[in-house]
Amino acid sequence: MSMGDKIGAKADNLGGKAKEAAGSVTGDDSLREEGRADQAKAGIKEAVANVKDAVGDAADKVKNVLKKD
Repeated sequence: MSMGDKIGAKADNLGGKAKEAAGSVTGDDSLREEGRADQAKAGIKEAVANVKDAVGDAADKVKNVLKKD
């Protein structure tokens, strides 16, 4: 995942927190739940990015080992 995608996920998370807080303050349960959903989506995006990064790192290590032979 690119740095831009990671920043986007962080922004989505912060936006979700803001929606949740606004919903809590105004008593708008729908807005609060929408904020929680946005945070969950951002968390999934971040988890996918971490997996992609880990797989890429592992693939690079395998390539480096094979080049040495």
